[in-house]
Amino acid sequence: MVVAAVIERGDRRILIGQRRRDDTSALKWEFPGGKVRGGEELEAALARELQEELGVELVKSRELARTQYRYANLAEELEIHFFAAKIAGVVAARSFEQVAWVLPRELGQYDFLAANRELIAHLATGKIKPREILEEG
Repeated sequence: MVVAAVIERGDRRILIGQRRRDDTSALKWEFPGGKVRGGEELEAALARELQEELGVELVKSRELARTQYRYANLAEELEIHFFAAKIAGVVAARSFEQVAWVLPRELGQYDFLAANRELIAHLATGKIKPREILEEG
């Protein structure tokens, strides 16, 4: 199981990270997050991953989407939980080649991991609005 954060700033820009060139799926873009450890709650995993990858604290989160995807190099299907997330702290690209804050309509210009494509389409068209989802919760 994997968790990922969709972090939207007040100017509507969303944080994305580019995988390192020596990583699997090198230089592909993704939302920050990672694998859930055994026995770990989803939100706890999200908080840990955001601290490890970006050096920030998770303030609030709410699940906004989930998907299952099978990559050719993996034996089993991945279950990915996407969360609208509010963070505190200064973002540092600790685990990424680089990070970027982009408008939803610009997301399609980046080479994302395949499992993110459906969510990207919903964000780009405004069907899913992370900040509104967080405010509802």
